[in-house]
Amino acid sequence: MQTLPKDIHVGMKVFDNEHHHIGVVDDFKLSDEDPTREGPETAGVSEAVRPDDGSVVRAVAEVFDPDEIPEELRERMLREGYIRLDADGLFAADRYILPEQIASAGRDELMLNVKKSELVKRH
Repeated sequence: MQTLPKDIHVGMKVFDNEHHHIGVVDDFKLSDEDPTREGPETAGVSEAVRPDDGSVVRAVAEVFDPDEIPEELRERMLREGYIRLDADGLFAADRYILPEQIASAGRDELMLNVKKSELVKRH
């Protein structure tokens, strides 16, 4: 299983496999199986999605609309981690990046090994 890069952060520029700028990292969740996670109640949940009251269930509900992503894919994303892309364009829908879709990460740039159209679309 691949994991998200350790240096991922909100605001990173995201480029597709053709080196087109497609947006920025808006949010992310590290893998539940990440050995650097902080503790049992926040296991694998990034600061970006950690609610003030500590409820992981509430955080998941706020990030994923149940009708938006098939349950099997949603469970996989929560287990393996994901990045939410704030896509460029006035009417562009946000998308989700899975760990295996990342070619490289460095400084303030995230390079993908797929086209934007291949990413899971947020409705």
